[in-house]
Amino acid sequence: MTDEQLPVEIPKPAEPSGVDLARVALRAAKEQARARGDAAQQKRQARRGGGLRSGARADGRDPMAFGSAINRLITERGWETPAAVGGVMGRWPQIVGEDLAKHCEPEKYDEDERVLVVRCDSTAWATNLRLLAPQLVARLNEDLGHGAVKLIKVNGPGGPARRYGPLRAPGSTGPGDTYG
Repeated sequence: MTDEQLPVEIPKPAEPSGVDLARVALRAAKEQARARGDAAQQKRQARRGGGLRSGARADGRDPMAFGSAINRLITERGWETPAAVGGVMGRWPQIVGEDLAKHCEPEKYDEDERVLVVRCDSTAWATNLRLLAPQLVARLNEDLGHGAVKLIKVNGPGGPARRYGPLRAPGSTGPGDTYG
C-alpha cells in the first residue's frame, strides 16, 4: 500500500424535494396574505374615521409582559450568547463548585473571541484553574450551547496598589527599578 491519500468524496447537502419547496411556498403565501389582510383592515378603519382601534384579537399594539419584552429585545439584537454567559456569571458557584468559586471569579466575556476571563485570588488557585480549564469549558458549553466558550483565560491576583508618598521618587516603579 502506498503513502498516497485516497480521494474522499464529501457528500453534498440534499436538495430540497418538491414537498419541502411546496411547504416553503405555502408558508410565504400565507404570510403575504396575512400582511395584505392587516393592511386592508387598517385602511377600512382609517376611512371610517376611527384610525387604529383595538379589537378582541391581539395585535402588535397590545401591552406585553416585561419578561416577554426583554426576551424579544435580546432575540432581535442577537444578544443570546452574552445574556447566557451573564447568567453563568451569576450562577458561577453552582457551575464550578463552592470551593473554586470562593477563590476565582469571572471578570468578563469577549463575545468576538469567545473567551471567558477569570481572576483568582492566588497563583496557586490560578494554576489549579488552568489545569481544570478544559473540563470547565466543556461544562460551560454543555450549559450554554456548543462553541459559546472556546477558551478560559486565567489571571492571577493583581499587584497591590502603588503607594505614593514623601519617600517615593516620582515615576519610580519600586525597589526593582534601581537594580540592574
